[in-house]
Amino acid sequence: MALEITQYLLAAQSPDAKIRTEAESALGQFRDQNLPGFLLSLSFELSNDGKPTESRRLAGIVLKNSLDAKDAARKEHLLQQWVSMDISIKSQIKSLLLNTLGSSVSEASHTASQVIAKIASIEIPRKEWPELIGSLLANMTQSDRPASLKQATLETLGYVCEEISHHDLVQDEVNAILTAVVQGMNVTEQNHDVRLAATRALYNALDFAQTNFENEMERNYIMKVICDAALAKETEIRQAAFECLVSIASTYYEVLEPYMQRIFELTSNAVKGDEEAVALQAVEFWSSICDEEMELQDYEVPESGDSSAPHSRFIEKALPTLVPMLLETLLKQDEDQDQDDGTWNLAMAGGTCLGLVARTVGDAVVPLVMPFVEANISKTDWRSREAATYAFGSILEGPSTEKLSPMVNAGLDFLLNAMKDVNSHVKDTTAWTLSRIFELLHSPATGFSVITPANLQRILGILLEGTKDAPHVAEKVCGAIYYIAQGYEDAGTSSSLLTPFLRDIITNLIATADRTDCSDSKLRSSAFETLNEVVRCSNLAETSQIIIELLPVMMSKLEQTSKLQIVSSDDREKQGDLQASLCGVLQVIIQKLSSADETKPIILQVADQIMVLFLNVFACRSSTVHEEAMLAIGALAYATGPEFGKYMQEFYKYLEMGLQNFEEYQVCAISVGVVGDICRSLDDKVLPYCDGIMTLLLKDLSSGELHRSVKPPIFSCFGDIALAIGEHFEKYISYALPMMQSASEVCAQMDDNDEEMVDYGNQLRRSIFEAYSGILQGFKNSKADLMLPHAPHLLQFIELVAKDRHRDESVTKAAVAVLGDLADALGSNIKTMFKDRAFFTELLGECLQSDDEQLKETATWTQGMIGRAFSVCG
Repeated sequence: MALEITQYLLAAQSPDAKIRTEAESALGQFRDQNLPGFLLSLSFELSNDGKPTESRRLAGIVLKNSLDAKDAARKEHLLQQWVSMDISIKSQIKSLLLNTLGSSVSEASHTASQVIAKIASIEIPRKEWPELIGSLLANMTQSDRPASLKQATLETLGYVCEEISHHDLVQDEVNAILTAVVQGMNVTEQNHDVRLAATRALYNALDFAQTNFENEMERNYIMKVICDAALAKETEIRQAAFECLVSIASTYYEVLEPYMQRIFELTSNAVKGDEEAVALQAVEFWSSICDEEMELQDYEVPESGDSSAPHSRFIEKALPTLVPMLLETLLKQDEDQDQDDGTWNLAMAGGTCLGLVARTVGDAVVPLVMPFVEANISKTDWRSREAATYAFGSILEGPSTEKLSPMVNAGLDFLLNAMKDVNSHVKDTTAWTLSRIFELLHSPATGFSVITPANLQRILGILLEGTKDAPHVAEKVCGAIYYIAQGYEDAGTSSSLLTPFLRDIITNLIATADRTDCSDSKLRSSAFETLNEVVRCSNLAETSQIIIELLPVMMSKLEQTSKLQIVSSDDREKQGDLQASLCGVLQVIIQKLSSADETKPIILQVADQIMVLFLNVFACRSSTVHEEAMLAIGALAYATGPEFGKYMQEFYKYLEMGLQNFEEYQVCAISVGVVGDICRSLDDKVLPYCDGIMTLLLKDLSSGELHRSVKPPIFSCFGDIALAIGEHFEKYISYALPMMQSASEVCAQMDDNDEEMVDYGNQLRRSIFEAYSGILQGFKNSKADLMLPHAPHLLQFIELVAKDRHRDESVTKAAVAVLGDLADALGSNIKTMFKDRAFFTELLGECLQSDDEQLKETATWTQGMIGRAFSVCG
């Protein structure tokens, strides 16, 4: 039964807080006591043209939020509520919504189309509401229907296609939808709102059009209609048409050949002379083609001549005209583009696309870009200088070192001078280009670098001066220093080249992080990240004294953060960011100094003070701080070993909080990792805390709310705990093993075609093997027999993984290792289990042929363990 709720909906929007709260409470009460009646009343409100726009608007919003939510658990709850509602009430609601599409108030019809799509997303996959598509199409085919109804219907069809999967409709329904949509897009359609709604609907329906795109006649017609719409008078229609072309570039790449000439003309004209919103989509089309072709190149197998996916080499063919078109866009910069990170304009889109072109075709791009660089780099107009620099920086990834090194060596000096340019845009792009050069062409370890002992001092002098420039320039300069340091890591004698400059670099980076003239914290975090990299990559034998001196400076800075005056939430956030950065620096220093016996005592001497600082940081409520402090504590545990035990009582409550933090799942994942660090440090001294930790870990695994990415680390953590406490893990076996077994069954059912799931499956498999390895090794000396009942299941799992073509190297390594641990722990008991399973001989054979030395070594050890177990059997 629907009730009159207009006054409550209006009152809920009152500026008077008291009236507003009372109205919200009354609506909430109605919803909780009678949900079907509540939703029906909202539908009546939305559908009634006699009601005020304000109450109809809110009715629509509440209705939509009663069917859908971002949070997965809430979404499922709302779905079940709707499914279990009385069918006659649902029919009334749906009928009212369909009627609302004809409302003269466009806001009401727009909201109704969104709500219909939400209901469709629940019902169509369940084969309910079969008449929906037919009802909508009737609005399109009957000639007496007003244009506003056609527009709302097309909008609804678009939203429905966005919400459901193409498997949910039969081909006849797809054909009918496409016919209606394409008809609405046609040049003959007089009403431009209808044509726009149709073009946007096609964008959402393209995934459904597979069969239609296989048919040449239908495909020609669809492509013609889109290309015609790309020339419409109205900007919005042109933009929507290009958005369709962008989507087609990635979905139907293999059938594009006949249309490319026309598309090139359309995109070229749009880039040269259309509104920016349209030109951006035209550039995006070519970026999508690059993405497709790079992917095809990654999968090309020259030996087998596999041509299952056609590679049309559109970029290569279009190169002579495409590159000049993109270079032209680089001159269309905004005056203030470098001040705002959110800026996206034609110059940036063109530069990004040029970078993708370089990665797609490699060397061929260089001779087409360099004349533009040389012609513009010295012009008086800043736009020309900036565009030339941007073009140069954009093509550094893709072409070969041989092709790039002469031009980079010749241009480096010029770029260093340009860091003193009068224009900040030019300096900004120059700093970015230098950081790209040092990222891609500075690798002393492999024998090539544009940096030499002769030019290093000049380069660093100019960059350190650049850290004092405007914040947006200084931030990119930090990036350049970061890559210089990174290049010298593990570079043998070359790494010593940076040592004389290290003190200066560190002093400058700390001063940069302390700058007060930047409104956001981007420069500060960039300076700290660079400082971390400089410390991490330095040659410890030569720089230990400098890093030892840096330690108290950073500790003092972290201590001072607790004294900062906090007046607003903004202050609190800044404090949190600073604490997170400082914990990050301390983590790197702890790892660096504890990596050598000579400097490790330094960390042990100040460990108490450092731990006090970290524990103080936990009083701060920001999740980023908790992440960084957790990571730093993990490093400290690893460095201090058994000594860490004295901090456990105080730290345990924070560890417990971290393991229960489902919402900020990264904190939870890092806390799980820290448990592993602590186990490795304390060994069996971690035992008093294991009941609590295992209870929380098992709870995490059972939770439907916790992000799935945290689950693999938890299994690995079982292995760490078992290894640390040995036979004492027995009491957890009956809880942990069933979890591991059911997770291994989940692995077997994963979708091979979903790349993300394949990656996740690999992580999960590896972590299950690591858990088994830890448990087997922990029980080896006294309780190995406990694992006998579980061994057949483990063997079956290893066999399944061995046959999987998607397994990655780390999974293979973990599988082979656990096979050895099984043989090592169970000894002669394995003979009967192994005799019917020949798979392991094949798996070990494959690993012994591998180029990976570590994998070979593991396989040889495992082979020895199995051999020993068999020989014991006599």
